[in-house]
Amino acid sequence: MGLKLKQKSADLGDNNIFWTTMSDLMLGLAIIFMVLFVFAMTGFTQQNLEQKKQRMEMSKELIENLKKANIKAEVDKMTGDIKISDLDLFEVGSYTLSPKGKAFLDKFAPIYINTIFEKKDFVSNTESILVQGHTDSQSYAGISNPDEQYLRNMSLSLERANSVANYIFKTGYNKQYNEQLKKKLVVEGKSFSEPVLTDDGKEDYNKSRRVELRLKARSLDITDLMFQKANRNAK
Repeated sequence: MGLKLKQKSADLGDNNIFWTTMSDLMLGLAIIFMVLFVFAMTGFTQQNLEQKKQRMEMSKELIENLKKANIKAEVDKMTGDIKISDLDLFEVGSYTLSPKGKAFLDKFAPIYINTIFEKKDFVSNTESILVQGHTDSQSYAGISNPDEQYLRNMSLSLERANSVANYIFKTGYNKQYNEQLKKKLVVEGKSFSEPVLTDDGKEDYNKSRRVELRLKARSLDITDLMFQKANRNAK
């Protein structure tokens, strides 16, 4: 009986050693993961700040280049996003570019495309260039259904964005950027889902009718940053 108790105690002792070892191992792995996570977050923040800095520098240069060419366009100083009034591009209610609209794009597009694509680091951090069409929320005559109004405006906004995107390829930008432009240019119709409001919260119909060119930054993957950091530390 005594021998059996001693044997049982010995077995329990071995199991305790096993679980203690596993606990230490798991704790060690958790600490390593936390350290890598902190490093990755630091790298994530640095890359995010670098992206913002690149955008601001590009926006500044774009504004200067457009100003030199005497081209009026509303450029966001922080993001480089641009708003162009529909009156500069189309006849009222039409998605066909007017002569004035074609003349505007002939001057605007080469400056816009060349300024962006000559910066390789910025382009590599840009996922897409969105050409977005926007309308106001005023109703079409004879249409009372709000869903039909929205979809009718969606169609117009998409066709306008597509007209601008198609014509951009006909302008005199540096054609060495052609393949990159094809990969990054995306067309969207937004209907009246993003109206421009006045200071008192009312819709500004004239400003709501517009085409926007928006630069979408490449998403940062924190998991990739963690493994990149781990690989650099291992070396």
